[in-house]
Amino acid sequence: MNHPRTAMFDSQRTKIIAASEEGDFDGGEKVNGRKRHITVDTLGCMLLVVVHAANIHDTNGSMEVASRAFDEYPMIGKLCGDDGYRDTFVDYIALEFQIDVDILSRIKPVFEILPKRWIVERTLAWLSNSGCLLKDYEISISSQEAFIMIFHARVLLQRLVAQ
Repeated sequence: MNHPRTAMFDSQRTKIIAASEEGDFDGGEKVNGRKRHITVDTLGCMLLVVVHAANIHDTNGSMEVASRAFDEYPMIGKLCGDDGYRDTFVDYIALEFQIDVDILSRIKPVFEILPKRWIVERTLAWLSNSGCLLKDYEISISSQEAFIMIFHARVLLQRLVAQ
């Protein structure tokens, strides 16, 4: 069984194509859809995915993701995220789980590869590579989460065979 010590997390917004449960308008990104929060280990293997309405802010949505991640993987000792997860989320994790959150900030407004940050971004790019996951065609949230995990398993198997 996988016992990750470090977990990285990020979110991605997707447009809803059909009538579905729990979809809403995200005013900041101008997207009517859902938001996917993923948690990956240091190799980019997805530990957890949570899908919810797009209008829920990253800090609020990530609290549920972190709680579920700690329930499933109690050995996690460090979390990493981007600037969207500072303040409220960092305080919540420190209070509930007594661990620190490493917030990776951009130093300059130009492109640069941030340490550890590229791992979760690469996993999100793998998801965007699938035609069925580019937009949200599913009615239920649980089926969308299942499709994401199935596609990720397929990507990992392809990488294993290619080696």
